[in-house]
Amino acid sequence: MLREAGVLSSRGAPLERPPKRVVGRSCCRSAYLRGALLGTGSLSGPVGLHLELRASTPAAAGLLAEIAARDGVALGVLERRTHAAAYAKSLDAIAGLLALAGASETALRLGEHAVVASARADANRLANADEANVRRAIRAAREQLGAIRALDVETLPLRLQEIARLRLRHPSLSLAELAAKCRPPISKAAAHHRMASIRARAGR
Repeated sequence: MLREAGVLSSRGAPLERPPKRVVGRSCCRSAYLRGALLGTGSLSGPVGLHLELRASTPAAAGLLAEIAARDGVALGVLERRTHAAAYAKSLDAIAGLLALAGASETALRLGEHAVVASARADANRLANADEANVRRAIRAAREQLGAIRALDVETLPLRLQEIARLRLRHPSLSLAELAAKCRPPISKAAAHHRMASIRARAGR
C-alpha cells in the first residue's frame, strides 16, 4: 500500500522525495506532515518552545520545510551528526504546523497558555480579564474549526475558503488577526460575517 501511495520505493525503502501527487493537495500535505509528526516529531515547552521533525538527510528535512511552507508555515532546517531535522521555535510557527497536521487542540492550548502566562506576568487584575477573553476566543475558535471540518472547504466560495484555511492554519489567532491575514485584508466584521456563513452552512 505504501509503495502504491508513493511513500516507499520498490525495494521498500522510504523515498526521500515522494511523487508530486502525494503532496499536491493541501489535504495530502497535511496528511504527510501528520505522519512525520507522529513518526519522528518532538515538542518541548511551554518554556523554550521547540518543535522538531527528524529526517534521515538534510534533503528530506528540506522537503518537510518545503511542504509546510506551501501552506504558510515556516520551518528551519538543521543538520546533526546522525540525522537532520525541520524545526520551529516560535509559537506561531509551531501552532501553525500542529494545526496543519490536524492537532488543532494542542495548538489552541499552546496559544492559550502563552497569552494567559503573559497577561499574568503584567498584573493579576489584567490577567483575570484577559484570561476570560482568551477563553471566549478559544471557545469560538473551537466552534469555528468544528464547522469548517464538517464541510468540504474546496467547494466553498473563494472568500469563505480563504477564511476557513486561515482558521485551520492559525487556530489560536483572533478574528481581527485572521482578517489582517486575508488578501486583501478585511475588517473584523467582515471576517465575523464569513465565519457566520460557514457555521450556517454547517448547521452550527
